Amino acid sequence: MTDRHDKQDKNDAVEPSFDGHEDRPITAGRSALMARIRSKNTQPEMIVRRALHSLGKRFRVHRTDLPGSPDIVLPRHRIVVFVHGCFWHRHPGCRLSSVPKTRVNFWTEKFELNVQRDVRKAAALQALGWRVVTVWECETRHRESLILSLEGIFHEGWRLGTAGR
Repeated sequence: MTDRHDKQDKNDAVEPSFDGHEDRPITAGRSALMARIRSKNTQPEMIVRRALHSLGKRFRVHRTDLPGSPDIVLPRHRIVVFVHGCFWHRHPGCRLSSVPKTRVNFWTEKFELNVQRDVRKAAALQALGWRVVTVWECETRHRESLILSLEGIFHEGWRLGTAGR
């Protein structure tokens, strides 16, 4: 017979911070909230995929054989597209890239690591001969301007407003 205290309840889990100190317990509500945050097939990503498809472009998604498993890969054009959430990937100047008011040090370090990882992934892909394009979550809210920006990446001398880091 097992004692109730032998099992660790999900509500008793402790979330470590980056500096190694234990923080407040993870609640069931927090766990459920974090579990809903997806990394693949997000709404902004689906919007970009539909827009590219409407332009007649064919692509692959989440190719694990490429550094960083880009969200969208257009092999014919040697272009990879990352669809970044403004909050998680720190879109410069965007109102969606705010910093939470609690645990500021934790979030600041987490965001810095995300941005550093993004830079490393882009550099590795560029070294392999791929053009790297970043589409930000906020740019997916206006379909017409998104399509114009996406059309631009297929022309010589392309420059996007804020897409592409």
